[in-house]
Amino acid sequence: MAPDPSLAGDQSVNAGQAMPDVATDSRTRIGGTLDKVGMAQIEVPVRLRDDDGVLFLCPAKADAFVSLDDPKARGIHMSRLFLALQELLAAEELNLTVIKRLLAQFVGSHAGISRSAFVHLTFDLPVKRRALVSDNASWRTYPVTVSGELRGGHFRFRLGITAAYSSTCPCSAALARQLIQEKFREDFAGREMLSTVDMAAWLGKESSIMATPHSQRSYAKLEVEISDAEQAPTFVQLIDLVENALKTPVQAAVKREDEQEFARLNGANLMFCEDAGRRLKRALDADNRLSDYRVEAVHVESLHPHDAVSVVVKGVAGGFRA
Repeated sequence: MAPDPSLAGDQSVNAGQAMPDVATDSRTRIGGTLDKVGMAQIEVPVRLRDDDGVLFLCPAKADAFVSLDDPKARGIHMSRLFLALQELLAAEELNLTVIKRLLAQFVGSHAGISRSAFVHLTFDLPVKRRALVSDNASWRTYPVTVSGELRGGHFRFRLGITAAYSSTCPCSAALARQLIQEKFREDFAGREMLSTVDMAAWLGKESSIMATPHSQRSYAKLEVEISDAEQAPTFVQLIDLVENALKTPVQAAVKREDEQEFARLNGANLMFCEDAGRRLKRALDADNRLSDYRVEAVHVESLHPHDAVSVVVKGVAGGFRA
């Protein structure tokens, strides 16, 4: 029986016929190479390990690209990138070795048309943090990134974190102290001697501390390049590096004793955005696992309707730029 022409496009009928692949069609109207072709904001899982060593899945977004180096190829096989992301990230704990294998798989699945690959992952990392003084603990989430590039046979890896902290303005602190001094002179005018009891009582009055410095929630945005994938710091280690340098990380679980300690830490670590940038630079320069870095200290001003920002890079030739 002759085949029904009306069913010629039905693949179930033409089971032995190869499905068309227009991506490999060399009859493209405009030839040429492209630096990157792929997909952005792909929904993927990443497998992470918590503080107790238990593996869990965390939702993430991925950007995945390969170069298009064959000027005659019409396009790439995007589904191959998508499936490689889904299969590898869901099966194995996320680390730079996995990123390296993923990049190699991207290029391997595009043999003949692609020689370079790029992947970038973003997600919110849950971290359990202890309170400053009390026995409480609570979860914080930190935006993090991990990216890798394979180009010219060489791999490059970068990690990024954003950590929130508090910054108290040194200028407003000095101005507040001046007003308190003036109030003190006014309240004790004509008195030559004061007892410690009188002083303590005066300091305890709300009317005496008539001015306080302004402070604001601030953000350290850090991206680092890793010199050795096998010796890469963890995300938590990078977060600790930043928070230990700045000393005023924002808190989740807070009792009165924790809030008092937070106030003390802010008073002991007055910071312009320039001070925050220098503290971070010193801490990053001391870590030899980091071959390059860029860090941005953003103070979301409570005095102004704009932000105060400092940016510093390691200064590697061809590396991060401010």
